[in-house]
Amino acid sequence: MEEKVVSLAELIKEGENTLKSRGIEAPRREALLLISSALRKSMGELLMMDRSVLVDPQLCRSFFQRRAQREPYAYITGEQGFWSLDIKVSSATLIPRADSEALIETLLFLRPKRQSNYQILDLGTGTGCLLLAALTEYTQAFGIGIDIVPEAVKIAVINGRESQLSQRLSFIVGHWGDALIGKFDIIFSNPPYICAKDIPNLMPEVRAYEPLSALDGGEDGMDAYRYICAQACHLLRKDGILIFEIGIHQDKMVEAIAESNGLFVVHRQQDLNGCIRAIALSSSKL
Repeated sequence: MEEKVVSLAELIKEGENTLKSRGIEAPRREALLLISSALRKSMGELLMMDRSVLVDPQLCRSFFQRRAQREPYAYITGEQGFWSLDIKVSSATLIPRADSEALIETLLFLRPKRQSNYQILDLGTGTGCLLLAALTEYTQAFGIGIDIVPEAVKIAVINGRESQLSQRLSFIVGHWGDALIGKFDIIFSNPPYICAKDIPNLMPEVRAYEPLSALDGGEDGMDAYRYICAQACHLLRKDGILIFEIGIHQDKMVEAIAESNGLFVVHRQQDLNGCIRAIALSSSKL
Protein backbone atom coordinates (compact mmCIF):
# COMPACT_ATOMS: atom_id res chain seq x y z
CA MET A 1 0.00 0.00 0.00
CA GLU A 2 1.30 3.44 -0.87
CA GLU A 3 2.26 5.57 2.12
CA LYS A 4 -0.19 8.30 3.02
CA VAL A 5 2.66 10.55 4.16
CA VAL A 6 6.44 10.50 3.79
CA SER A 7 9.19 12.81 4.94
CA LEU A 8 10.19 15.61 2.63
CA ALA A 9 13.74 14.23 2.53
CA GLU A 10 12.46 10.84 1.35
CA LEU A 11 10.25 12.44 -1.26
CA ILE A 12 13.09 14.53 -2.68
CA LYS A 13 15.32 11.48 -2.94
CA GLU A 14 12.54 9.43 -4.51
CA GLY A 15 11.91 12.09 -7.10
CA GLU A 16 15.60 12.47 -7.86
CA ASN A 17 16.04 8.72 -8.34
CA THR A 18 12.94 8.42 -10.52
CA LEU A 19 14.05 11.20 -12.83
CA LYS A 20 17.69 10.13 -12.89
CA SER A 21 16.70 6.61 -13.96
CA ARG A 22 14.97 8.08 -17.04
CA GLY A 23 17.90 10.26 -18.09
CA ILE A 24 16.48 13.61 -16.98
CA GLU A 25 19.23 16.21 -16.65
CA ALA A 26 19.66 17.83 -13.21
CA PRO A 27 17.22 15.33 -11.63
CA ARG A 28 17.47 16.73 -8.09
CA ARG A 29 16.70 20.26 -9.24
CA GLU A 30 13.75 19.07 -11.32
CA ALA A 31 12.45 16.98 -8.42
CA LEU A 32 12.56 20.05 -6.19
CA LEU A 33 10.74 22.14 -8.79
CA LEU A 34 8.00 19.53 -9.17
CA ILE A 35 7.59 19.17 -5.41
CA SER A 36 7.47 22.94 -5.07
CA SER A 37 4.64 23.14 -7.58
CA ALA A 38 2.73 20.17 -6.15
CA LEU A 39 2.93 21.53 -2.59
CA ARG A 40 2.20 25.09 -3.79
CA LYS A 41 5.34 26.42 -2.20
CA SER A 42 7.90 28.77 -3.70
CA MET A 43 11.33 27.26 -4.18
CA GLY A 44 12.58 29.45 -1.36
CA GLU A 45 9.87 28.19 0.97
CA LEU A 46 10.58 24.59 0.02
CA LEU A 47 14.33 24.91 0.66
CA MET A 48 13.63 26.39 4.09
CA MET A 49 11.32 23.54 5.14
CA ASP A 50 12.47 20.98 7.69
CA ARG A 51 13.36 17.87 5.70
CA SER A 52 11.79 15.65 8.36
CA VAL A 53 8.33 17.20 7.90
CA LEU A 54 5.71 14.72 6.66
CA VAL A 55 3.93 15.48 3.38
CA ASP A 56 1.34 13.80 1.16
CA PRO A 57 3.32 12.32 -1.76
CA GLN A 58 0.43 11.52 -4.11
CA LEU A 59 0.50 14.56 -6.40
CA CYS A 60 4.30 14.77 -6.28
CA ARG A 61 4.60 11.16 -7.43
CA SER A 62 2.18 11.83 -10.26
CA PHE A 63 4.39 14.73 -11.34
CA PHE A 64 7.53 12.56 -11.11
CA GLN A 65 6.01 9.91 -13.35
CA ARG A 66 4.83 12.42 -15.92
CA ARG A 67 8.25 14.06 -16.08
CA ALA A 68 9.90 10.63 -16.28
CA GLN A 69 7.88 10.10 -19.46
CA ARG A 70 9.58 13.29 -20.76
CA GLU A 71 6.48 15.44 -20.49
CA PRO A 72 7.70 19.05 -20.28
CA TYR A 73 7.76 20.64 -16.84
CA ALA A 74 5.54 23.51 -18.00
CA TYR A 75 2.75 21.17 -19.10
CA ILE A 76 2.88 19.36 -15.77
CA THR A 77 2.62 22.54 -13.70
CA GLY A 78 0.41 24.35 -16.22
CA GLU A 79 2.44 27.54 -16.45
CA GLN A 80 5.67 29.09 -17.65
CA GLY A 81 7.37 32.37 -16.87
CA PHE A 82 7.83 34.78 -19.80
CA TRP A 83 9.12 38.34 -19.60
CA SER A 84 7.46 39.64 -16.41
CA LEU A 85 4.44 37.35 -16.62
CA ASP A 86 3.31 33.92 -15.44
CA ILE A 87 1.78 32.37 -18.54
CA LYS A 88 -0.72 29.51 -18.50
CA VAL A 89 0.08 26.75 -20.98
CA SER A 90 -1.60 23.60 -22.26
CA SER A 91 -0.87 20.88 -24.78
CA ALA A 92 -2.60 23.10 -27.37
CA THR A 93 0.11 25.75 -27.07
CA LEU A 94 3.83 25.98 -27.63
CA ILE A 95 5.69 26.53 -24.36
CA PRO A 96 7.09 30.09 -24.19
CA ARG A 97 10.89 30.17 -24.32
CA ALA A 98 13.31 32.75 -22.96
CA ASP A 99 14.79 33.03 -26.47
CA SER A 100 11.49 34.50 -27.67
CA GLU A 101 12.02 37.48 -25.40
CA ALA A 102 14.41 38.69 -28.12
CA LEU A 103 11.30 39.85 -30.00
CA ILE A 104 10.26 42.07 -27.10
CA GLU A 105 13.81 43.38 -26.79
CA THR A 106 13.72 44.22 -30.49
CA LEU A 107 10.47 46.14 -30.10
CA LEU A 108 11.79 48.12 -27.13
CA PHE A 109 14.92 49.03 -29.10
CA LEU A 110 13.06 50.17 -32.21
CA ARG A 111 10.11 51.81 -30.48
CA PRO A 112 11.40 53.41 -27.23
CA LYS A 113 8.37 55.67 -26.68
CA ARG A 114 6.33 53.56 -24.25
CA GLN A 115 3.25 55.82 -24.16
CA SER A 116 2.46 55.51 -27.88
CA ASN A 117 -0.96 54.08 -28.75
CA TYR A 118 0.33 51.40 -31.09
CA GLN A 119 -1.93 48.89 -32.77
CA ILE A 120 -0.22 45.51 -32.34
CA LEU A 121 -0.95 42.23 -34.14
CA ASP A 122 0.36 38.83 -33.04
CA LEU A 123 0.07 36.15 -35.72
CA GLY A 124 0.08 32.60 -34.35
CA THR A 125 -0.35 33.94 -30.84
CA GLY A 126 -0.43 30.59 -28.96
CA THR A 127 -0.48 31.47 -25.26
CA GLY A 128 -0.52 35.17 -26.14
CA CYS A 129 2.83 35.66 -24.38
CA LEU A 130 4.38 38.01 -26.95
CA LEU A 131 1.34 40.25 -27.21
CA LEU A 132 0.83 40.34 -23.46
CA ALA A 133 4.48 41.16 -22.79
CA ALA A 134 4.30 44.00 -25.32
CA LEU A 135 1.13 45.42 -23.78
CA THR A 136 2.73 45.46 -20.32
CA GLU A 137 5.48 47.69 -21.74
CA TYR A 138 3.27 49.91 -23.92
CA THR A 139 0.45 50.93 -21.64
CA GLN A 140 -1.55 52.83 -24.28
CA ALA A 141 -1.32 50.14 -26.97
CA PHE A 142 -4.07 47.81 -28.18
CA GLY A 143 -3.48 44.31 -29.50
CA ILE A 144 -5.07 41.50 -31.51
CA GLY A 145 -3.80 37.94 -31.27
CA ILE A 146 -4.76 35.32 -33.86
CA ASP A 147 -4.30 31.57 -33.76
CA ILE A 148 -5.78 28.80 -35.88
CA VAL A 149 -6.15 26.49 -32.85
CA PRO A 150 -9.32 27.27 -30.83
CA GLU A 151 -7.96 25.66 -27.66
CA ALA A 152 -4.87 27.85 -27.86
CA VAL A 153 -7.05 30.95 -28.15
CA LYS A 154 -8.94 29.88 -25.01
CA ILE A 155 -5.63 29.74 -23.11
CA ALA A 156 -4.62 33.14 -24.49
CA VAL A 157 -7.91 34.64 -23.30
CA ILE A 158 -7.26 33.28 -19.80
CA ASN A 159 -3.75 34.74 -19.84
CA GLY A 160 -5.08 38.10 -20.95
CA ARG A 161 -7.60 38.11 -18.13
CA GLU A 162 -5.12 37.03 -15.46
CA SER A 163 -2.63 39.62 -16.69
CA GLN A 164 -5.38 42.26 -16.32
CA LEU A 165 -4.98 43.29 -19.94
CA SER A 166 -8.32 42.12 -21.35
CA GLN A 167 -9.54 45.69 -21.93
CA ARG A 168 -6.71 46.34 -24.39
CA LEU A 169 -6.72 43.21 -26.48
CA SER A 170 -8.75 40.71 -28.41
CA PHE A 171 -7.91 37.10 -29.23
CA ILE A 172 -9.58 35.47 -32.21
CA VAL A 173 -9.43 32.19 -34.12
CA GLY A 174 -8.13 32.57 -37.66
CA HIS A 175 -5.50 31.68 -40.25
CA TRP A 176 -2.69 34.23 -40.05
CA GLY A 177 -3.99 37.60 -41.25
CA ASP A 178 -6.54 36.30 -43.73
CA ALA A 179 -9.59 37.87 -42.09
CA LEU A 180 -8.02 41.28 -41.35
CA ILE A 181 -8.46 44.49 -43.31
CA GLY A 182 -6.91 47.01 -40.90
CA LYS A 183 -3.29 48.15 -40.65
CA PHE A 184 -0.96 47.76 -37.70
CA ASP A 185 2.06 49.56 -36.29
CA ILE A 186 3.65 46.37 -35.02
CA ILE A 187 3.25 42.77 -36.10
CA PHE A 188 4.75 39.89 -34.13
CA SER A 189 5.01 36.31 -35.29
CA ASN A 190 6.73 33.25 -33.90
CA PRO A 191 5.63 30.89 -36.67
CA PRO A 192 6.45 27.20 -37.10
CA TYR A 193 9.97 27.11 -38.56
CA ILE A 194 11.30 23.57 -38.16
CA CYS A 195 11.88 21.63 -41.37
CA ALA A 196 9.42 18.74 -41.63
CA LYS A 197 12.22 16.19 -42.01
CA ASP A 198 13.79 17.36 -38.74
CA ILE A 199 10.69 16.84 -36.57
CA PRO A 200 11.53 13.18 -35.73
CA ASN A 201 14.95 14.27 -34.44
CA LEU A 202 13.65 16.77 -31.90
CA MET A 203 13.96 16.20 -28.17
CA PRO A 204 11.16 13.89 -26.92
CA GLU A 205 9.79 16.71 -24.75
CA VAL A 206 9.14 18.68 -27.93
CA ARG A 207 8.45 15.94 -30.48
CA ALA A 208 5.96 13.99 -28.38
CA TYR A 209 4.18 16.78 -26.50
CA GLU A 210 4.26 20.19 -28.16
CA PRO A 211 1.68 20.82 -30.93
CA LEU A 212 2.92 19.87 -34.40
CA SER A 213 1.09 22.82 -35.95
CA ALA A 214 3.36 25.16 -33.98
CA LEU A 215 6.54 23.35 -35.05
CA ASP A 216 6.28 22.14 -38.66
CA GLY A 217 7.37 24.85 -41.07
CA GLY A 218 7.16 22.70 -44.18
CA GLU A 219 9.89 21.22 -46.33
CA ASP A 220 12.40 24.03 -45.73
CA GLY A 221 10.83 25.57 -42.61
CA MET A 222 9.85 28.72 -44.52
CA ASP A 223 6.18 28.14 -45.39
CA ALA A 224 4.78 30.55 -42.78
CA TYR A 225 7.34 33.26 -43.54
CA ARG A 226 6.36 33.25 -47.20
CA TYR A 227 2.68 33.53 -46.34
CA ILE A 228 3.06 36.25 -43.72
CA CYS A 229 5.52 38.36 -45.72
CA ALA A 230 3.10 38.32 -48.65
CA GLN A 231 0.37 39.66 -46.33
CA ALA A 232 2.58 42.16 -44.52
CA CYS A 233 2.44 44.88 -47.17
CA HIS A 234 -1.33 45.03 -46.69
CA LEU A 235 -1.24 44.77 -42.90
CA LEU A 236 1.62 47.12 -41.99
CA ARG A 237 1.18 50.85 -41.67
CA LYS A 238 3.80 53.09 -43.22
CA ASP A 239 6.95 52.72 -41.12
CA GLY A 240 5.34 49.81 -39.25
CA ILE A 241 7.52 46.87 -38.25
CA LEU A 242 7.13 43.13 -38.57
CA ILE A 243 9.15 41.18 -35.99
CA PHE A 244 9.74 37.49 -36.64
CA GLU A 245 11.24 34.80 -34.47
CA ILE A 246 13.50 32.56 -36.54
CA GLY A 247 15.40 29.33 -36.10
CA ILE A 248 19.17 28.99 -35.94
CA HIS A 249 20.89 29.94 -39.24
CA GLN A 250 17.58 30.87 -40.89
CA ASP A 251 18.26 34.61 -41.08
CA LYS A 252 19.46 34.66 -44.69
CA MET A 253 16.49 32.64 -45.95
CA VAL A 254 13.97 34.80 -44.11
CA GLU A 255 15.68 37.99 -45.29
CA ALA A 256 15.52 36.80 -48.91
CA ILE A 257 11.79 36.07 -48.59
CA ALA A 258 11.24 39.48 -46.99
CA GLU A 259 13.15 41.33 -49.71
CA SER A 260 11.20 39.55 -52.44
CA ASN A 261 8.05 40.99 -50.87
CA GLY A 262 9.37 44.55 -50.69
CA LEU A 263 10.41 44.44 -47.03
CA PHE A 264 13.67 45.73 -45.60
CA VAL A 265 15.63 44.33 -42.67
CA VAL A 266 15.87 47.03 -40.00
CA HIS A 267 17.19 45.08 -37.01
CA ARG A 268 18.58 41.71 -35.99
CA GLN A 269 18.51 40.58 -32.35
CA GLN A 270 20.52 37.78 -30.80
CA ASP A 271 19.17 35.38 -28.19
CA LEU A 272 20.86 34.37 -24.94
CA ASN A 273 23.15 31.98 -26.85
CA GLY A 274 24.32 34.59 -29.32
CA CYS A 275 22.23 33.29 -32.23
CA ILE A 276 20.13 35.64 -34.35
CA ARG A 277 16.66 34.92 -33.01
CA ALA A 278 14.58 37.94 -34.06
CA ILE A 279 14.49 39.87 -37.33
CA ALA A 280 12.59 43.15 -37.70
CA LEU A 281 11.30 44.13 -41.14
CA SER A 282 9.67 47.24 -42.55
CA SER A 283 8.25 48.39 -45.87
CA SER A 284 10.62 51.37 -45.68
CA LYS A 285 14.23 51.81 -44.59
CA LEU A 286 13.90 53.24 -41.08
